[in-house]
Amino acid sequence: MGVWRQIAEYLYIKKRDPNDTRTQWMKYMHGMNRISILVFLIALIIMIIRLVLIPLFK
Repeated sequence: MGVWRQIAEYLYIKKRDPNDTRTQWMKYMHGMNRISILVFLIALIIMIIRLVLIPLFK
């Protein structure tokens, strides 16, 4: 499985493979990965705002 496909599945952009086995621990791991990707994206947006947009308006 490719990295981009896996990220798309974590963020509910792409449907997951129905033939793939899912254990309880796999669900926990995917949930933690989903949270970490979302936190990273939020931090990236905040950094762009602070470093690019705020200096433009000063």
